[in-house]
Amino acid sequence: MAMNTPKNGPQPIGTASIISLAAGKAYPLGSTMTQHGVNFSLFSANATKVVLCVFDPETHVEVAQYILTHKTHHIWHGELVGAQAGLVYGYRVFGPYQPELGHRFNHHKLAMDPYSKQLVGDLKYDNAIYAYDIDDVNADLSFCTKDNAPYVPKSVVVDTQAIAKIKIAPIKRELNHSIVYETHVKGFTQLHPELREQSRGKFAGLGSVEVIDYLSQLGVTAIELLPVHAFVDEPFLIEKKLTNYWGYNTVGFFAPHPHYLSSDDISEFRQMVSSLHQAGIEVILDVVYNHTAEGNHLGPSYHFRSIDNASYYRLMPNDARFYINDTGCGNTLNINHPQVLMLVMDSLRYWVEVMGVDGFRFDLASCLGREHYGFDPGSGFFDALMQDPVLCQVKLIAEPWDIGPGGYQLGNYPVVFSEWNDRYRDTMRRFWRGDDAMLSEFAKRFHGSSDVFEHNGRGPSASINFITSHDGYSLHDLVTYQAKHNEVNGEENRDGHQENFSCHYGVEGETDNEAINTVRLRQKRNFLATLLLSHGVPMLLAGDEAGHSQQGNNNAYCQDTPENWFNWQKIDWDLVDFTRQLIKLRKQFPLLCHKQFIHQPQALFDNGIAWFNKLGEPMTKVLWGEYHCKTLSVIVTGNLLENDIGAVPENTQALLLLFNADDTQHTFSLPKLTHFQAWACLLHTQDNTDGQSNVINPDGQYRLQSRSLMIFHCNFQGVEHDSH
Repeated sequence: MAMNTPKNGPQPIGTASIISLAAGKAYPLGSTMTQHGVNFSLFSANATKVVLCVFDPETHVEVAQYILTHKTHHIWHGELVGAQAGLVYGYRVFGPYQPELGHRFNHHKLAMDPYSKQLVGDLKYDNAIYAYDIDDVNADLSFCTKDNAPYVPKSVVVDTQAIAKIKIAPIKRELNHSIVYETHVKGFTQLHPELREQSRGKFAGLGSVEVIDYLSQLGVTAIELLPVHAFVDEPFLIEKKLTNYWGYNTVGFFAPHPHYLSSDDISEFRQMVSSLHQAGIEVILDVVYNHTAEGNHLGPSYHFRSIDNASYYRLMPNDARFYINDTGCGNTLNINHPQVLMLVMDSLRYWVEVMGVDGFRFDLASCLGREHYGFDPGSGFFDALMQDPVLCQVKLIAEPWDIGPGGYQLGNYPVVFSEWNDRYRDTMRRFWRGDDAMLSEFAKRFHGSSDVFEHNGRGPSASINFITSHDGYSLHDLVTYQAKHNEVNGEENRDGHQENFSCHYGVEGETDNEAINTVRLRQKRNFLATLLLSHGVPMLLAGDEAGHSQQGNNNAYCQDTPENWFNWQKIDWDLVDFTRQLIKLRKQFPLLCHKQFIHQPQALFDNGIAWFNKLGEPMTKVLWGEYHCKTLSVIVTGNLLENDIGAVPENTQALLLLFNADDTQHTFSLPKLTHFQAWACLLHTQDNTDGQSNVINPDGQYRLQSRSLMIFHCNFQGVEHDSH
């Protein structure tokens, strides 16, 4: 129905009873329980009138309207006396509809509260979700009077104090000791055979004993969840009968995604965090504050567009009809505006203080650090984070790029940030694929990318190392496909990364060829071992340890299908066990998790890292430049007791790693160090075909199979000399 402009005061619709409206307060923003009812507060600098609309909680039919007549510093507010938690509401915001000037007010469009703690109702695709007539030749310059309320989600009043009563045991783990597991709430739990039906694909399933037992036995210390903020499907996906599986299309920065709830109680999320914490597992959220689901100038209207488009979005300076699109998703949130910055900061604090999470991974984070003149490590957002007494203490991870000007900023983030290191990803893929001239780059990435991060005083944990992530191939597909196979996405295979640095080793896709499958398995183990033994923070993509495949799709963002979910019935348990051993080894040796960068050791007990060629000779500039060489050794030394300053011999350890990325076997001479000689094999990725995988001959030589690695360990022996 088309809504008429309400007169001043509460306007009942149908037989709904009238709740009295008091002045209320401007802060906090959103809907907040008070002693007498619920306070409502909404920012809009350019609105001329704001109407609070109340809906029947069962039918979601609009039953009352209240004009918020009080305004403080562009914040419209009022208190509904007698209102309670569970009240369903939205806003109709009046103002000019002048797209050329950046204004797109349309009171016929119900707007969700940007501070909604909970949303109810699914998005139903209809022409009414647009503020303009999509059939009009004037496109977004036209005006639509059709009511969208029957088709869009609505906000719900939540008693957050009740949620916060769920106890969460704190975890005091520094990031350098973290092993991150990137996963998806639905995809990881939907097919678990031991979960109750109502828990599958939900927060309750992720917090279940069955799922947590798997994570605990694997040994990961943190899960990084793909977006759990409320999101909707893009219209173009709906038209193709696809869905936004990943969730990077946010409509609510405070509300958990409704479809991940097994009931209408959002405390389920905090209970999940509580259960994971009891197992020593932290929760990191992948958050999307760079854009919203409203898209470009031809997109739908859900909240910001009809609340105050000119304030909430970055618009083109010469034509405010159009949006700055540094995200590739149609719009860019205007985080430079103080009120929008407050919205984001309030959201982050809410997820820490009320929902209990341990950190955030910021999608397209360069957008958040971009001022009008370009990216700035001292931007308002970064400064706000660093001074915030709550947020400066949680784990902060940046995806250090976007498609805007100067968008690639790896290594340039403030000291409190860690960063997804795509240079690590690409280098390790190329090295193990057997590309030429990779030795030096491999060593830098293995070392934690000190050349990228050490300049501003950050340590190895600034580098979030990964071989694969949600965005791209799974590990299985990385060694199975050389070309992407994204046809099911409906974009004629044009989407997704073009250069994946992958290799299929003889046949594209799955094969029964035993020799090819043997090489592929060896390569998967090489990647896993390299990842978990490198300095920096390892991030493992869920399913990589189990042989999960996306059938060659390297952009599975719209594939919410059983083929794309974690298949608990088809797990490669041998690979899982190998991954467990690697994680256990990483935890056993603190020298793999140094807080500061280590370099060539200068004294006997120094933490250090030293590189050698396959003959056991120290690497030189000439050796680093050997174009076709694909073999390398490294010794990492350190104290077994990380916090014991002033090491003693019995606590000094060394790990020796041999790498052979060549397609032929090579014989390695182990480096001869005075105090490290009795090397014992810990782990290897060889096939054991010759029965000699652990044998070092009397001359200190070791034969290493093609495309494989070896890990040795040695305790410090003797104190006859003062240095290495």
